Amino acid sequence: MKDFKKYYLIPASPEDVYNAITNPVTIELWTGEPAEMSTEPGTEFSMWDGSIVGKNIEFEAGKKIVQQWYFDGQDEPSMVTIKLHQDKDGTSAELRHTNIPDEAYNDITEGWTDSYFGGLIDFFSFG
Repeated sequence: MKDFKKYYLIPASPEDVYNAITNPVTIELWTGEPAEMSTEPGTEFSMWDGSIVGKNIEFEAGKKIVQQWYFDGQDEPSMVTIKLHQDKDGTSAELRHTNIPDEAYNDITEGWTDSYFGGLIDFFSFG
């Protein structure tokens, strides 16, 4: 199991970024794929048409999201925490993803940078 931590700068307010990653309609706009999402702790979510699935654990509006991501056959939960901080250029998003299966690590970390946060940056750059 591996952990991944990285900061991303997104040209939008923390509130707008939070809404973009918690509202299923907005998620579909920047991913181009169907999404199921709720800000109710304990609910399950799905993004990229089921490529990413898990359970929502904790939300702090405009500031923090904690999720458990599901991987087949995994003993310990894979946890994702995204903290949003105001920055002079928009939002500094702090990502911490723990217990990533070794065989999925490269795909997951590339996905965070290229698809997830890359998609958000592109979405807000055109706004």
